[in-house]
Amino acid sequence: MESLGFHWPSLIVYLVNFLIVLGVLYKMGYKPILRMLDERSKKIESSLAAAEKASKESADSQDRIKKELNEARQEGQKLMAQAKEIADRYRHEEIEKIKLEIQAVTEKAHQGIEHDRQAALAYLQEQFADLVLMAAGQVVERSLNPDVHKDLIEKAVSQSAKFKN
Repeated sequence: MESLGFHWPSLIVYLVNFLIVLGVLYKMGYKPILRMLDERSKKIESSLAAAEKASKESADSQDRIKKELNEARQEGQKLMAQAKEIADRYRHEEIEKIKLEIQAVTEKAHQGIEHDRQAALAYLQEQFADLVLMAAGQVVERSLNPDVHKDLIEKAVSQSAKFKN
């Protein structure tokens, strides 16, 4: 093999030197580089896990906020419905009170009108009775002559017209 340019002792020395350099590089360069790459990989994984966790927490937070908003919206609608119901109930109660008051006032007015009508009728009866007594008294004083009788009737009617005014 020497004819081909291989010299075994040199080849062994080269091989030993290569192994020594390989061992030194392995100890000094490869392990620290692997360790640095492992640390970097772990940092990236932890950063990705933290980002995923933050994303999940954000999504959970958004869901919770949406849920709370929906609950608040529903509660607001319930409160609005209750307020409307209370307002309707109050309005109906007030309408009933006003109807009762109007009915009472109307009844009182009818009673007052009836009382005034009865008083007016009583007054008319009294005045008519006085008028009849007065006419009868005048008839008795005069003779029952038809002309005088006619005259008395006209006089009573004229006095009655004064009474109406």
